[in-house]
Amino acid sequence: MTCTTRFCESSDVGSEFKVEDYRLKIRKGFDMAKIISIHSFRGGTGKSNITANVAVQIARQGYRVGVVDTDINSPGIHVLFRMDEEDIDHALNDYLWGRCEIEDAAYDVSAKVGKGEIILMAGGVYLISSSMRIGEITRILRDGYDVGLLNQGFQTLIDRLALDYLFIDTHPGVNEETLLSITLSDLLIVILRTDQQDFQGTAVTVDVANKLNVPHLCLVVNKAISIYDPVQLKKTVEQTYDAPVAAIIPLSEDVAALQSAAIFSLRYPDHPITREIQKIATFIEAEI
Repeated sequence: MTCTTRFCESSDVGSEFKVEDYRLKIRKGFDMAKIISIHSFRGGTGKSNITANVAVQIARQGYRVGVVDTDINSPGIHVLFRMDEEDIDHALNDYLWGRCEIEDAAYDVSAKVGKGEIILMAGGVYLISSSMRIGEITRILRDGYDVGLLNQGFQTLIDRLALDYLFIDTHPGVNEETLLSITLSDLLIVILRTDQQDFQGTAVTVDVANKLNVPHLCLVVNKAISIYDPVQLKKTVEQTYDAPVAAIIPLSEDVAALQSAAIFSLRYPDHPITREIQKIATFIEAEI
């Protein structure tokens, strides 16, 4: 893989013998929490929806969970946690521009996702959203930002919020932020659909993860259409990418009907989709 971003140049991603040294260097300080990046090569895979649902299921086991929306160009995961723009005084963008500390942008959304029920036990969910303001998105697109600040911010969040897990909802494709998130991860979860473009893009993502020596990698097939036998599909995908498939999530009108208005696995705890989400949570706990 030829890499032309500043991150790659500074991290020597293309140099096999230096990758692990670099990974250990930037991972210093992260030992107390597990970092999971959830990524897809293309948009529209349901990545944010899966991130939110899995994070909540992990929190239900009593863990303190952080969720960071690093899809700064097109943020949206806050909607699933019933957060409106006016609810967010500080976003990830404010931290990146030096306007606040990273923990000031973290919101405890445990009560919002629980709708008043005691469902999170001793755990909690803390959301760090990116800004929906047009001016903020435009500035990111025009000026970029210091990706290294994300590394520092993740360390600070883990320390000051005493997190057990940090979920990173990445920007689709491969860019500097994506490479940093993948390199930091204990586990990379790649979301794909039963689509030829997704199949090819996933191959690129898996290749990048292997070059970056990510300790654990798994795949989740989302929006699988009914013509595919789930058992055979799982076997085929695992053989194609030489990586485990944590779940096969079928295409569902029930998910579409909810319109991202709530956390699906909480609204419908006995639904087949929820069972697949729980498989991903179980895989995470068992794997890392």
